[in-house]
Amino acid sequence: MEELVNGTFDFGRDVPVTTWFHFPGTPSERWAVDATDPSAILASNISTNFSGNSTPFFSSATYYGTGFDTFEPTLGITSSGAIFFTNWNGLGDGTHIIRSMDKGQTWEDVGPFGQIDDDSGQTPNSNDPYIYVDKFTDRIVKFDMHVLVSMFVEYSDNDGDSWSIPYPVEGYYVTQDHQSIASMPPPPGVTAFHPVIYVYCINTGSPAAGAQCSRSLNGGLSWDVQRIGFPVESFPQCSGLHGHLAGGSDGSIYRGNPSCEGPAVYRSLDGGYSWTEHTITTEVGMQDGWHAHEVATAVDDGGNVHATWIGDDLKPWYANSRDQGATWSAPMMVAAPGVVETGFPTIFAGAEGRVVLGYIGEVEDYDEGNGTGGWSGYMAIMTDSFAERPLITSVAVNDPSDPLDITLDCGDVRCGGFGDFIDVEIDDEGRPWIALAHNAAGFDEAIIGTLMEGPSLYGELSYLEPLPAGGNSTLLLG
Repeated sequence: MEELVNGTFDFGRDVPVTTWFHFPGTPSERWAVDATDPSAILASNISTNFSGNSTPFFSSATYYGTGFDTFEPTLGITSSGAIFFTNWNGLGDGTHIIRSMDKGQTWEDVGPFGQIDDDSGQTPNSNDPYIYVDKFTDRIVKFDMHVLVSMFVEYSDNDGDSWSIPYPVEGYYVTQDHQSIASMPPPPGVTAFHPVIYVYCINTGSPAAGAQCSRSLNGGLSWDVQRIGFPVESFPQCSGLHGHLAGGSDGSIYRGNPSCEGPAVYRSLDGGYSWTEHTITTEVGMQDGWHAHEVATAVDDGGNVHATWIGDDLKPWYANSRDQGATWSAPMMVAAPGVVETGFPTIFAGAEGRVVLGYIGEVEDYDEGNGTGGWSGYMAIMTDSFAERPLITSVAVNDPSDPLDITLDCGDVRCGGFGDFIDVEIDDEGRPWIALAHNAAGFDEAIIGTLMEGPSLYGELSYLEPLPAGGNSTLLLG
């Protein structure tokens, strides 16, 4: 085994200090297993397979500064390769969208702009900015929440060159918060007047009332009245918050948040009209803190569902379902070796069985001098997530000497530009991108992390075209 392992990870160059190859932990062994250490593999009784979809790739990551600030960063990528990122500007100016047409190297403000002056947005205030790119039609959807009582949505069908007017979104429940939106083709038996159905859900502020959801059958011009986002028999709920929604090509849609038994995924097969509840596991609970509600979901090209959450051990956990969420794999602890606390889980899926998870994490004893920790942005990449113990390639997008935040317990509190959540997505080339904030200098600059080198998560399992190094020198605020 030693000869096999050593030869597998001989790339002809040194692996960066911000890259790890490891196997996930289990509910009984909650630690990462170093895939380059034969004795660790033997001790955990892991059957190795470093071929086919489990072939390791030399990988390295970086981030690029944007020169714009952010709060609760979300991103979307169209088929042209254009990347869109939320830029938060507060009362009077509203949220703008920034765009990169050159893989994160440069950024520009594309509005939407109002009629008052050259800078103000069409929606003059947003407490929660949110952007979503509909992968089925390439439409960019911009959501804004106003003082917890109303929502507005704007659209672009030309890579942000022009935008629709703001449309109000139907809602009766106050508080309107923590919105999320996703799309899917109309499922069998549902008639729509647009190529996709949009479904959005909000947090009600009441665990008993749970999430409320609405749908649009005409491309977002009008919306159904809000309905409960869970089955009637599950009332009352134990959590009203939820992670980002995810829609599948088979017409299914999913949102994650805890059931009363543990981390769960809620599924709709009728276009967001009714929902069923599916607890993922009772072996690993949810973090008792800021992310106690956050179960993130994704759907791959094969219709398989993937979920991640921060467990009761403050580590990111993952499971998948191959039957539309009805049953789930055993939960797996996916934190990189040495990471002791995490927060802000997010996930996106590409080709069947290929997935990227994002989170921020702190390593043990980062700075013993003043008792604070240094937080980094991580991506955990799996190219064969259906293996019993899949090989994970974990990367940190920032160097340990360049932390994104140094706040004590940043993973367990609302922290700088991270706000309530971060976001991750895969472009059509198969490259993962993660939306983060660089808070350490106090400017909450929007940064985008990605692989400089690594495996493609779409198409043939092959190396991505290399990108230039970024890092601290690309920060523009300050």
